Amino acid sequence: MKLVIFDLDGTLLNTLKDLMCAVNAALATCNFPPRTQEEIQQFVGNGVSKLLERSLAQGEKTPEHLTRLKSAFFTYYDAHLWDYTQPYPGIKKLLQGLASRHVQLAIASNKYQSAVERLAAHFFPQVPFAAVLGQREGIPTKPNPQIVFEILKIAGVSPADALYVGDSAVDMQTAQNAGVKACGVTWGFRPRATLAAYCPAWLVDAPKEILPYID
Repeated sequence: MKLVIFDLDGTLLNTLKDLMCAVNAALATCNFPPRTQEEIQQFVGNGVSKLLERSLAQGEKTPEHLTRLKSAFFTYYDAHLWDYTQPYPGIKKLLQGLASRHVQLAIASNKYQSAVERLAAHFFPQVPFAAVLGQREGIPTKPNPQIVFEILKIAGVSPADALYVGDSAVDMQTAQNAGVKACGVTWGFRPRATLAAYCPAWLVDAPKEILPYID
């Protein structure tokens, strides 16, 4: 492999508690009840708009409510990006090991761009990412493969030489849609069975298990 593309939330970073706090801060400003961490874990994966929409009760999913929630969410989350967030055990060593093998690295996330950039710079300042891409206006979110195509072009790598690593059905679908190999990781936000249903090339339980496939 010449390029490994990583999802961010649930793959490189455990962001769940900070996302829950941001959602609940936003819900509180609009006088809506809070959500549990288990609920937020099921709601994440398709970007902030979908996360907030899923956090609302069925009769409250109006454009007006979503606009207010998004404003409150961004205000809170931008100020609390890493109160609780941490890399999963073994991730930093995996990234260092890949970089030492001259494998290009990239991030493809449905989290909004500025947060992806800040989190990558904060937690992985020494990692030479070829691209760090998140959700941007006018760019479709995963599982649309456009973000992967962008990264392949930036890295100058063909789909046959790329691996996509993620923790969700969205990630497995993204890899399939982009025509790249997929590696599902079981330490994130979705159970093994969800990932296995998409028949990824590999399914791993720890970051260190990825390196032998690269070698």
